[in-house]
Amino acid sequence: MSEDYKKYEYDVIVIGAGGAGLRAAIEAARSGAKTAIITKSLLGKAHTVMAEGGCAAALQNADPRDGWKVHFHDTMKGSKWLANWQMAEYHAKEAPDRVRELEQWGAVFDRTPKNLINQRNFGGHTFPRLAHVGDATGLELIRTLQERGIHEGIDIFMEYTVRHLLKEGDRVTGCVAYTRVDGDFHAFSAKSVVLATGGITRCWSVCSGSWEYTGDGHALALWAGAELRDMEFIQFHPTGMVWPPSVRGILVTEGVRGEGGRLTNSEGERFMFDYVPEMFAGDHAETIEESDQWVEEVVSGKIATVRRPPELLTRDVVSKAINSEVKAGRGSPHGGAFLDISHRGEEAILKKLPSMHHQFKELAGVDISKEPMEVGPTAHYVMGGVLVDAETQETTVKGLYACGEAASGLHGANRLGGNSLSDLIVFGKRAGEFSAARAKNLAQPTIDDSQVQEAIRIMLEPFNHEGGENPGLIYDEMRDMMQAKVGIIRTESELSEALDDLKEFEKRRKICYPGSSRKYNSGWHQALDLKNMVDISYVATLAAITREESRGGHTRDDFPVPEDEYWGKTLNIIWMEDGEIKIRQEPVEEMREDLAKVIKEVKEIIAERAAEAGGED
Repeated sequence: MSEDYKKYEYDVIVIGAGGAGLRAAIEAARSGAKTAIITKSLLGKAHTVMAEGGCAAALQNADPRDGWKVHFHDTMKGSKWLANWQMAEYHAKEAPDRVRELEQWGAVFDRTPKNLINQRNFGGHTFPRLAHVGDATGLELIRTLQERGIHEGIDIFMEYTVRHLLKEGDRVTGCVAYTRVDGDFHAFSAKSVVLATGGITRCWSVCSGSWEYTGDGHALALWAGAELRDMEFIQFHPTGMVWPPSVRGILVTEGVRGEGGRLTNSEGERFMFDYVPEMFAGDHAETIEESDQWVEEVVSGKIATVRRPPELLTRDVVSKAINSEVKAGRGSPHGGAFLDISHRGEEAILKKLPSMHHQFKELAGVDISKEPMEVGPTAHYVMGGVLVDAETQETTVKGLYACGEAASGLHGANRLGGNSLSDLIVFGKRAGEFSAARAKNLAQPTIDDSQVQEAIRIMLEPFNHEGGENPGLIYDEMRDMMQAKVGIIRTESELSEALDDLKEFEKRRKICYPGSSRKYNSGWHQALDLKNMVDISYVATLAAITREESRGGHTRDDFPVPEDEYWGKTLNIIWMEDGEIKIRQEPVEEMREDLAKVIKEVKEIIAERAAEAGGED
């Protein structure tokens, strides 16, 4: 028996309403395409708001020595040399214009004494580079883009979950969704579809992402025949809340460390120095004094060339350091470390970190202007995603595009803080621009009723399993398993167990029962989410067991050393064939000669600066 559904026709459909999705939709609409956004949640609810610290762009406001070449070098180095160098080039060159564009559209960035956009330091960046709005930068970005989007005539479908991509031959022609409130079905015809669904971190039990982060876009692409890459690289942000349990995993912005926050263990030691001895030789007390002075001077808008505080090393280094301290018995009472910003004083904290002050006061009863926070690593970001063309953001399936965290390429093995927001606006614009350009030359696709009915049948399948297991139990158990066996530190035996466990979770998923109603049924939503979560968890685990080295966001206890620091490395490419997930390894494409020269040039500049500063940078 066929089900009723409503039909729509658009030139470009964007799935997801975060920074990347909004920017893509704005650009598509500005290009003349009839555009719609379909979002699983509500406008303003995107994970983009979690990017509190800033948006990385070489504006040169805080330090005139910055530029696209240094930003390009930092991104490639931070990625452990696995990033798509062409994407890193586009990103470094275009990010400043995208930030200035936001300013023209009404974004209210913090200012320098000269009334320029202020920029703060972040881990892995050579210069202070993050344009910021206190510690609520992502929120301001979303506000600005939503405001702009209203004026572009974009149709928005809120609380619609896309479960299937329609295809005609080898190209995507639309999608099928259901409404989360009433359970009604909807089919959309589109000449181009843009995936901007964010990440996959809800697959882990300690994560900074909210309920939407279940890998929808990654799974839709996989099921439609697109390829994924770098899925083993999961970034565990060093500082998430660890107490109380109800808020475990909620992000504590890197801006706290950018403003001078110090990490200490239960013995009061500032332990990060022990994890970078080659960079911090000499007297610790003297270095601590210098590093704090460095932070103070950047905040006050002055220029200083002294070494970075060790708390601002890349996220993979800091996360593993905290993890090591906890395992060594020097953790905080609730299994993390202490992060203290109180020495900056209440006035500075309320000015620079108002959201963090409020967050800890309300959720943990801690006044961060007077006492330290307890923090620990939290699954925050997936560097991997859908394989896209660097210029156009088109996937390996015609008519399907991806941008933001759903796409791969820019971040390689590890993402630098602040690069996520500039990623959204740089490649969101590109995805919108090229998806609209493609749509101009195509006739409107017809909606294939047989595909729609099959998609609806699969969505309704859980209601046939009366007496089956509660999907919420499977959901919680699977996330706990991923946290335990595919977490920060990995081994072949645990990854192998995880693959077997996921096969069992798939069997349980197929016979779970969410109750009988389609209206307001969160159990049904979970039962459907479990399909993408099982598949994408399997993809991440398969990629992790295949990569026999430690690099960036992937640490193998049984293979602690990277294969090679620079060239000759491999990428893991994953796809689905006849329902089976498959993997192959490909060599990293050698960098274009002029860009290789840029890397060498920047390294020489950094080395000269370090020598001039007496080895202090």
